[in-house]
Amino acid sequence: MIIKLLFYAAVLAIGCKLVLGRWPWEYLQGPVTRQQALNNARKLLGISANASRSEISEAHRRLLISVHPDRGGSNDLVHEATAARDLLLDTLPPRKLKT
Repeated sequence: MIIKLLFYAAVLAIGCKLVLGRWPWEYLQGPVTRQQALNNARKLLGISANASRSEISEAHRRLLISVHPDRGGSNDLVHEATAARDLLLDTLPPRKLKT
């Protein structure tokens, strides 16, 4: 009886993954907050919380060199790195234009 129940649970979990694209337990996690996204972006780029615009851009450039498809990386990694850079740059105050 228990083996049958475990079998049905496994089939249901696999069916959920195939149909909906996520495992059932992933629905129990809350959505990612903006602060978590910022922390993940900083971690990906390897920078501190008070990094400047030039430090963010330099970290992005270094990461792109290592994850570029021409160097054995993938397009997904490039897009993830660019999204991290854009998110972090959006949190900084805008640059003052010289007149």
